[in-house]
Amino acid sequence: MNKLEISNKSVSAPNMQAGTSEPVQNNASSRKVLFHKLTTRYFWKDIVVNLALYLLLLDLAFVFLYPFLDMIITSLKTEEDLLDITVQWIPSKIFWQNYKIALDSLSYTSFFKNSVVVTILATVGHVLSCSCIAYGFARYRFKGSGILFGIVVLSMIVPVEVLIFPLYMMYSRLGWLNTFLPLTVPAFFGFGLRGGLFIFLFRQFFIGLPYEIEEAARIDGCGPLRTFSSIMLPMSQSSILVSIVLSLVWHWNDFFEPSMYLFKPKVSLLPARLSGIISMFNAEKVVEDYAETEIIFNEAIVMAAIFLVILPILIVYAFLQKRFMEGIERSGLTGQ
Repeated sequence: MNKLEISNKSVSAPNMQAGTSEPVQNNASSRKVLFHKLTTRYFWKDIVVNLALYLLLLDLAFVFLYPFLDMIITSLKTEEDLLDITVQWIPSKIFWQNYKIALDSLSYTSFFKNSVVVTILATVGHVLSCSCIAYGFARYRFKGSGILFGIVVLSMIVPVEVLIFPLYMMYSRLGWLNTFLPLTVPAFFGFGLRGGLFIFLFRQFFIGLPYEIEEAARIDGCGPLRTFSSIMLPMSQSSILVSIVLSLVWHWNDFFEPSMYLFKPKVSLLPARLSGIISMFNAEKVVEDYAETEIIFNEAIVMAAIFLVILPILIVYAFLQKRFMEGIERSGLTGQ
């Protein structure tokens, strides 16, 4: 038994030594690979390039986020904090009453309804009309189609200020002034605000679709209108989403055209109400409902009013951000 045990130990000893030598060799080889990687020029070049890229992105992010952060912080400051030069980023006291004053001064509920009606109607009109026009440009060839599409592309670079005088005269003859018609009806004909861009956006998407889809629909008995409404339009969800988000933002924030067509206070939109807030701020007018507390219109109230105006668009974009970016990639705006 003793000899057998000795022989087993003598046999297992080399195996144990061989087993322990493998991790040692692996560690040594991994150290050599790591050392070689650290000593190469390309490794450090990639690190420097990545650091520079991230620094550039952080700088750009700060440039875009700084006005937004400054607006929110300023809207929460008291009158004393605004006058104190030592208070920059952190208010000594969060003053929520600025938002209550801004809500009352904007008459937020009533004018919010006006903005919602105009924005939704114009957005629906743009999606329906621009998609239909773009489908015609993408799938049908007729005499002068190239010239007409060139005019559509040219309309994207023509500012609305150039056309505002003849548009104003036309709407005045039609009796559309002080109504929402000048802001909504043109959208149902592919005109309106940024209509040319939406036509171009849908056309780029329809061009990328195979013709076999329409041939199969034609074999099944679908006409051109049913093919577009039942097959092609539902397939363009990415372009529809991009158009909806852009149209919502542009129509909600539009100030120039509503100020030219809407004069009566009861039909004003929220962005137009900001001019009255700013004028009261410049005049340092005391708020009538808060006269006993000696609250005057200051920069904090103005910033609170601006934040309340853009808040609905921020909420919409927060919910649609992911799908919006996916739609941008699929719709042809990135050159794909």
